[in-house]
Amino acid sequence: MNRIDNNRWRTIDIVVAAVIAVAFGVIFWAWGLVWKAADPAFAAAPAAQAVMYGVWLVPAVLGGLVIRKPGAALFCEAVAATVSALLGSEWGGITIVQGLIQGLGAELAFAAFRYRSFRLPVAVLAGALTGLSAALFDFFVWNVDYALTSYRLPYAALTVLSAAVIAGLGAWYLTRALAGTGVLDRFPAGRDRAAV
Repeated sequence: MNRIDNNRWRTIDIVVAAVIAVAFGVIFWAWGLVWKAADPAFAAAPAAQAVMYGVWLVPAVLGGLVIRKPGAALFCEAVAATVSALLGSEWGGITIVQGLIQGLGAELAFAAFRYRSFRLPVAVLAGALTGLSAALFDFFVWNVDYALTSYRLPYAALTVLSAAVIAGLGAWYLTRALAGTGVLDRFPAGRDRAAV
């Protein structure tokens, strides 16, 4: 099978990507409530709340690790953001644009390895790059009125770190756990159980 055929999405790829995205869209909506409820805990150091950010970036990395096709990371993150917006995310429709930008960060990491490497370092890089794209969006859209050194820069750094750990490392372990159950047997991630 040539490389072009390997990059063609199968029906099962679309269905599983949609399931990942919709499930995380609901999680995103709920995580927004948790984020808001946690505001008082970060009152002394508001930028530190960015340690929670990585949850919003998991589907980009998970989608890329499971589907292993161009566009999977972008699709999963963008659809999850859309579902979150449709469920009434407090951030509204701009969430969809943000999801596209975040998904692009992870997509760039997988593309850099030509969609051929899905090992832990690539997953962490995908998490970090989706975190960087999220941090840049927030830096220029949501956080533009905040102080540069006491809020915007620490917030951005913690967003990237959170994304590398929660979205990158977390999605890699989640992929391994799912592969171990056999649910991913129709995907390369399921067949590569030892090397995921």
